[in-house]
Amino acid sequence: MVILSKLMKQVSFLVCLMVLPLSVKAGGPWTQEKGKAYLKLSEWWMVFDQHYTDEGLIDPNVTTGIFNTFLYAEYGVTDRFTTIFNGAIFSRNYMNNLVSGTTGQVLVEGEAVNAMGDIDLGLKYRLTGKESSIPISATLFFGLPTGVTGAGKQGNLQTGDGEFNQILQLDAGKGFSFGPKTAGYVSLNVGFNNRSNGFSEEFRYGIEYGTGFFNQKLWLIARLFGIESFKNGATAENISSTSIFANNAEYTSISLECNYYISSKVGVSASAAGAFRGEIIAAAPSYSLGVFLDLSK
Repeated sequence: MVILSKLMKQVSFLVCLMVLPLSVKAGGPWTQEKGKAYLKLSEWWMVFDQHYTDEGLIDPNVTTGIFNTFLYAEYGVTDRFTTIFNGAIFSRNYMNNLVSGTTGQVLVEGEAVNAMGDIDLGLKYRLTGKESSIPISATLFFGLPTGVTGAGKQGNLQTGDGEFNQILQLDAGKGFSFGPKTAGYVSLNVGFNNRSNGFSEEFRYGIEYGTGFFNQKLWLIARLFGIESFKNGATAENISSTSIFANNAEYTSISLECNYYISSKVGVSASAAGAFRGEIIAAAPSYSLGVFLDLSK
């Protein structure tokens, strides 16, 4: 049971990193104009009964689910400086009963925790001029440990990782047009995640492509995102349960997203994502549905 408890502590938080609730107007190298804003409220969830091991193999586990209600916001302080809020304002993490495959006996009763998740605060600065054909920006994220760790009788339920981290990220992109009613963009990003409390530092990378149809009312977006661990944190055997949480995890994932403007400012979005390689991460797809308010127009 101790091994199972440690394993689920490592797996369950990593699923939260699979998809952040972003859309075409959020993220990338583009900053908001002064006084302009973008807001999005979304529900993200994943249910899984298998995971990638630390050797990249797939093993079964007790059915586990996590549901996060995300609030994402951008606000243009100046034309070059944008503030970002991205937080799981409500999170539910649960585990089903662990049942013996031979006797049918319940070995460990299922549990759930409902609480706030972790929050990211970001400061984005556009490094290039407004007329640059390839905008480049730098963003500093502060990950606040506002979620719960070590909940439940087994201590293996959580809505956050319990550590304060800082991510420095560089984004570059380019927008283009296919005609009077169709537009597109592509963006690249690389980042370094400095973590505390015995967690390993990480290298992050991603590429995103989007196309807007019907006078940019419908946007289809594809993303490739990955995390590579430096594996320089404390080991799971000699530090606290909080510190072994999601340590040394790696993955590469693909996500697809659809955004539709119901009006000039209000829209809905849907996305799905999954990791096709990983270590210490759930082996199942995640999904998200949201509504957004685009005040940049």
